[in-house]
Amino acid sequence: MRTEKSSELFRRAQLSTPGGVNSPVRAFRSVKMNPLFIKKASGSKVYDADGNEFIDYVGSWGPMVLGHAHPAVMEAVTETLKNGLSFGAPTELEVEMAEQIKTMMPNIESVRMVSSGTEATMSAIRVARGYTGRDKIIKFAGCYHGHADYLLVKAGSGAATFGQPDSPGVPEGFASETIIARYNDLDDVSNLVEQHPGEIAAVILEPVAGNMGVIAPKAGFLKGLRDLSDREGILLIFDEVMTGFRVSKGGAQELFHIVPDLTTLGKIIGGGLPVGAYGGRLDIMEKVSPAGDIYQAGTLSGNPVSMSAGLATLKELDKPDIYEELGRKSVWLVNEFKDILNKASVPYRLQQVGAMFGFFFIDRDVDNFDDALKCDTERFIAFFKEMLNQGIYLAPSAFEAAFMSLAHSDEDLEKTRDAFEASIKKVS
Repeated sequence: MRTEKSSELFRRAQLSTPGGVNSPVRAFRSVKMNPLFIKKASGSKVYDADGNEFIDYVGSWGPMVLGHAHPAVMEAVTETLKNGLSFGAPTELEVEMAEQIKTMMPNIESVRMVSSGTEATMSAIRVARGYTGRDKIIKFAGCYHGHADYLLVKAGSGAATFGQPDSPGVPEGFASETIIARYNDLDDVSNLVEQHPGEIAAVILEPVAGNMGVIAPKAGFLKGLRDLSDREGILLIFDEVMTGFRVSKGGAQELFHIVPDLTTLGKIIGGGLPVGAYGGRLDIMEKVSPAGDIYQAGTLSGNPVSMSAGLATLKELDKPDIYEELGRKSVWLVNEFKDILNKASVPYRLQQVGAMFGFFFIDRDVDNFDDALKCDTERFIAFFKEMLNQGIYLAPSAFEAAFMSLAHSDEDLEKTRDAFEASIKKVS
């Protein structure tokens, strides 16, 4: 695999951009190599600056559920571009997008478009605080909700430890309003609520964790959070930026039959362009300005180009049998992986929910972030490099999800299986 052009681009980038990248995980540091610079993509493939071809399971970190450069999306964007890029005024596309989201995810009765997932979660938490008149929130170690100050925190020792800033530049006072709980540990959440009666505005979580590898909720965990929130007057926020319209047509909330009070969205609803959204119960969303007095605004919110790409994507996903096809492909590939790992006697845990999957080199169950951190990251690094050499593009981290798309052909899946088998033999 040639990397000369990517290496030169990375050298230049480091002279003008912090770390040479515009988002940290792209730097490939966790796999101890320089990043590949991608030049183009089509269908299930990405192509780097050196002309190397890869079967892609990153999918721009989730949005490309139809595959890259899908004809319906490209046509919609091309037509929209003819009318201009941005108006700072309402458009019909915004209305159609809101209606489409409500149709596919009916628990959302009202929705506000924003420009990123971070902005969506930040806004949803502000609304929860304004609606409840409370300040504190509970989040879970290992769940990522963007880089707002009060969300960049990690757990300290002890169940009741307040979050400490996880980044320089985050005031301790901001982080102190965020309490960290263990994912999949309902008792831990209950204890934290008891220690702060009447103080918790919201519990926010990824209903399927995708930022510490793929970790599914245990049976009863989401239902327990729903019951606890109802009993204590706390708003339950599902961060479905990653899972929304990926694990099922109606997201994780449809899959697990749980109704959150607020939902945050992103990725797929932009079809590959910058976007975010938050929405939920009508009585809550009516508190948002200008209907109410909880302020939130954005110059590029509901940008027509992003709306056209996202709307075209959702309309494709709203067709019959789409999620059955995504599930078929995902289940087949995951089962092949399991068979290979079992035959090689390599310790692993592999989880798949809808069109996202992930695995850990570990010999114990992985239910939370502490469990995930015990995986064999050195083996993953070696595995990642072997897969890359075999033409398979995975996320450059042991703690990220992989994503299936409709564009992945049976031939792609078979090549991926063969590459996986060859790579496991090298690292076992």
